[in-house]
Amino acid sequence: MKKLKWLLLLSLLVAQVAVSQTAVQAEGSDPNQAPGTEVADTSVPSSVNTPAVPTSITTTSAQLAAPTDKITMNKNSKVILHNGVKTTAAQPLSFINGTSYIPLKAIAVEFGYKVGYIAATKQSTATKDGVELRFSPNNKTVLKNGEKIMLNGPAINQAGTFMIPVKSWSQLTGANLSLIGNVMTLTWSTAPKAPTAAFEVAPAEIYAQQTTVQYIDKSVVPSGTGIANESWTNNLTVFDQAGTYTITRQVQDGNGVWSDPYSVTIVVKAPNQPPVADFSTEKSVYRIGENVIYSDRSTDDENSITSTKWTGNEKVFFEAGDYPVTLEVTDRHGLTSQVTKTVTVSNEVLYTRDEYVKLFTPVGDIYPINGASVLEYSTINFTPVFEPAQMVRSNSPETWTEEGIAYQDQLLGEVRFMFHNMNNVGAPVKMYLLATNYGGTTANVGLNANGIGGPNPQVSATGKASTMRYLTSLASKPATTWMTVKPGETKEVLPIISQRAIKPSEVFSAFADLVTDQSLDFQVVVVREGKNPVAELPNLEYMTRDVHVRGTFNGTNREIELNDVIGSQPQRMVIGDGKFDTFQDGYDGLTGNLEVNKGNFGVMYTMNLNRVAPNTLISLNPRGGYYMGAFLVNGKLVALPANGSIIKDQNSAGVLYRTGSTEESVEIVFTIAPGGNLPISMLFTPLPELRW
Repeated sequence: MKKLKWLLLLSLLVAQVAVSQTAVQAEGSDPNQAPGTEVADTSVPSSVNTPAVPTSITTTSAQLAAPTDKITMNKNSKVILHNGVKTTAAQPLSFINGTSYIPLKAIAVEFGYKVGYIAATKQSTATKDGVELRFSPNNKTVLKNGEKIMLNGPAINQAGTFMIPVKSWSQLTGANLSLIGNVMTLTWSTAPKAPTAAFEVAPAEIYAQQTTVQYIDKSVVPSGTGIANESWTNNLTVFDQAGTYTITRQVQDGNGVWSDPYSVTIVVKAPNQPPVADFSTEKSVYRIGENVIYSDRSTDDENSITSTKWTGNEKVFFEAGDYPVTLEVTDRHGLTSQVTKTVTVSNEVLYTRDEYVKLFTPVGDIYPINGASVLEYSTINFTPVFEPAQMVRSNSPETWTEEGIAYQDQLLGEVRFMFHNMNNVGAPVKMYLLATNYGGTTANVGLNANGIGGPNPQVSATGKASTMRYLTSLASKPATTWMTVKPGETKEVLPIISQRAIKPSEVFSAFADLVTDQSLDFQVVVVREGKNPVAELPNLEYMTRDVHVRGTFNGTNREIELNDVIGSQPQRMVIGDGKFDTFQDGYDGLTGNLEVNKGNFGVMYTMNLNRVAPNTLISLNPRGGYYMGAFLVNGKLVALPANGSIIKDQNSAGVLYRTGSTEESVEIVFTIAPGGNLPISMLFTPLPELRW
């Protein structure tokens, strides 16, 4: 009996050991061995990171990422149980050559991946949370965000379904895999990811004791629970000392999970110092009419003075006395400094005001003049040579009040077009120059020098701009650009004037030199923006002219040759008065009536002044009111005035040129600027002698 008890006890012990060994074998066997022995690796995946936690904060149980999802599948079955919910795969869980396979689409969808296909490379994809997996058929590697990773078996196509190894899927996704008998289990966690701490520091430049620092939150909390707590290091609002500082932040979400630390290193500069305003003058005492030289000697600790403001710093003084001059400077931070010094002017006279302005007013600038005294200057008579070029002046009606045809004429050869008009139609309009070929031969139309001004509400500024650009173009001697107009065709031939719409109350000016080898019918057409001018042409009526000039004129270029010495005494040459400078005759192409080009607008003057005396000032004096324009003097453009002002009346003059100490030949090329008042006088006056 005693022996029997020992035998029974020994049998029970052996059975328990056998059961224990079987369980151990199931837990540790390779899933790719024979069916019934496949289990998962129970170690924590290397991709799972434990978030860093400040030493003063306790880790909560929410950080342990316990499994939240479980899938079970039976060998040779299409059924997938995900947390107890049944779905059916396209193919069953299969074991092929010792490796377990499952359809990619079935398993990926359960894990929350989006499945796709790249036809060009024949790759099947699975993407989620910025991770992309690319599988290729019959290939033992997968691309994970472009990085090659080995699979434990090749991906395959089976019965039209793309299959992947189950074990490799578990490794790619960090899931736990086990196989007991015919039942395979995958478990993983879909708990929200840890928060990510981030911030920006503003402003970009920080000064000790002066800058209020802002910390702009850029953290991300995937759980959606918000930031429940945070930990900062060095996040001062104002830094007392200059230096380099590292600012660190960690955040905790509503689940108690802490982020990794996030740091930003900043450089705090020493406190910014205001600039120091200072200047000096070349001399301590100046004479009446003597140039005062100011030297700005202001300094800034960052060499960043952004604005300088002078008060009282006249270039010259014409009365004796003490004059306060103030300089104020501002740095880029808005800090200012100011200094005032005294300029002393003695009773000694170097130049009178009249002498000074004639000698030192810059070319293009304005100086005061006694307008009545100009009439006492001797008049230079001239006889211009008229060149046969034609000119069309489309200036009437100067103000459009309706759509229509502003001008029309049949022309052949070289033609200069001049436009100057204001829009009062009540809507934006465009102006076009059309040409119709009624002949039987294709016409060649060429565009040469041209210039536009506006659209702009300022009448004189627009005329000045078109004149400046036209003369600049003329001086550059541009190559002619060509287009053709076929027989019976109507075509826009000057697209530069229709590039922009002219809004109500805006003025538009333009000059353009065209040439045609066949007679063409030219029409200046004005229609509302958006309309086709060629299509509208048959329906348009002729505009009613006003008091301004329109017409076709010959002899549009005038060359003036002077061989006598000029400038040794005060002299004047009158332009655009109709007496000394006679007006052009022409005709109105719409009515056939004779026309007079009052003011000679559009005429090109070329003055060859072959003998200008040494030390002669050449300037322009308007006699009919204000004037703005431009001139080519020895090939260089001179705008009058050079700034945005005007030569307002006969008591002002603009400087065009000064000759040197020897006699010179001077060429002046110009056309009267639209919007200017006439006549004008070209003045030639001796310069005062230079004194030191």
